[in-house]
Amino acid sequence: MPFLMTHFYPGGTAEQYAVVLNAVHPDGALPAGQLSSAAGPCDGGWVISAIWESRTAFETFVVERLMPALNGVEGGFTTAPDEHLAELSLYQTS
Repeated sequence: MPFLMTHFYPGGTAEQYAVVLNAVHPDGALPAGQLSSAAGPCDGGWVISAIWESRTAFETFVVERLMPALNGVEGGFTTAPDEHLAELSLYQTS
């Protein structure tokens, strides 16, 4: 079942996001199991949204790629995000 992850970083900037994106996706490609990604500025900060094939794919990414990639990276987001997760009832692409 498709799985949605959103992260909101209060006060987050495009520059911080670029640091994180480069660390997590150095080749520019989405990792295994990620169907789509979107990010941008919003009132009060920066928001990131990703659709995954499943919650398991998301959790595997966090443990095996995200956390190791961010270890020791400077210039990225300085606070933990406000995170929202959801099993999707609908995922429509066109």
